[in-house]
Amino acid sequence: MYEEAVPSHHTRGSQGYRKATLALFCAGFSTFALLYCVQPLLPSLAAHFSVSAASASLALSLTTLSLAVCLLISGALAESWGRKSVMAIALGLASLLGFACMLVDSWELLLALRTLLGLALSGLPALAMAYVGEEFDPAALPAAMGLYIGGTALGGLLGRLLAGLLSDIGGWQLALGGIAGLGLVGLTLFLWLLPPSRHFIAQPLSLGHLLGNFREHLGNSKLRLLFLQSFLLMGGFVALFNYVGFRLAGAPFNLSSTVIGLVFVVYLAGIFSAGWAGRLVPRHGPRKVLLGGIGLMLAGVGLCATPWLAGIVVGLGLFALGFFAAHSVASGQVGVNARGAKAQASALYLCAYYLGSSVVGYSSGYVWEHAGWLPLLAVLACLFLLAGWQARRL
Repeated sequence: MYEEAVPSHHTRGSQGYRKATLALFCAGFSTFALLYCVQPLLPSLAAHFSVSAASASLALSLTTLSLAVCLLISGALAESWGRKSVMAIALGLASLLGFACMLVDSWELLLALRTLLGLALSGLPALAMAYVGEEFDPAALPAAMGLYIGGTALGGLLGRLLAGLLSDIGGWQLALGGIAGLGLVGLTLFLWLLPPSRHFIAQPLSLGHLLGNFREHLGNSKLRLLFLQSFLLMGGFVALFNYVGFRLAGAPFNLSSTVIGLVFVVYLAGIFSAGWAGRLVPRHGPRKVLLGGIGLMLAGVGLCATPWLAGIVVGLGLFALGFFAAHSVASGQVGVNARGAKAQASALYLCAYYLGSSVVGYSSGYVWEHAGWLPLLAVLACLFLLAGWQARRL
């Protein structure tokens, strides 16, 4: 009597594939909801704590900065500690810190807690990408990565949408607490659904070995190109969504937090485009799909320059459609081009991703404050043109 052979990797249509992709969808959802729920609250936080728009953006920029820096550490440690348990601990700690944020009334303490929240979340994104690269059949990998990125898009959408709604009901404190509760729900589903790793091989915890992995990844020209894409695209993406709230809260639109939160419904386009881009890669190649995503982002920026609310909303929709397509392609190519230590390769990609969010997201506040909306859009367009020029080398 022979036992039925177990597939070495999750293939499309299998039970393991469905459970793993749904679990990673929940993880991506919860991560981005906790991370970006403050974005529609920035005008409220600026008013409550009497700080400028650029200073208010620190509630997001410091979180993504600590996440970026600590990703390099958590990605390296995960090569020895494993995948599922580290991701679960990271999401649980981040949810508890989210609850703590709603209890403070000091700007400095809120920033400190948000910084710690980024540190906690650093244990999740790189490991999720590494899990996909290790556990899924290569033919199923682009679609699986697309579903994970789709989860991040939905988390970004509902996190912002619910934060804006809850803020109008009970203030920014209720908004942050509600999103933290959502993170615990995501953690429960993640623990229940995610199959254990079958292809993870623990590496000895050696500083020299870990530094050697980083040197190898940074010496890979294709990976360096993907890291640059990550910095430029994510930096411009966060900058636009950081300050469009201030644009819509002021004259001539004068929108409330709830309505500004509703604008983030355009993230639904990203949920579609992440999976769609993953399916296009085997047919057209990563370079063409990546360039197409950047082109859509540029078209979106152009529409955001119009003085009409409808034009801005459509522009944001095109922008989200292009960004999540480009990010899905670039992040999937990290696993394809890394020759080993995939968690560390993913950590470097995401470090560049969140550094872009912090650096460009914060510095763009000065362009907004001192020059205005149209110069800000011009700066972002230059970033995306540079990304498109570099993507031609992929």
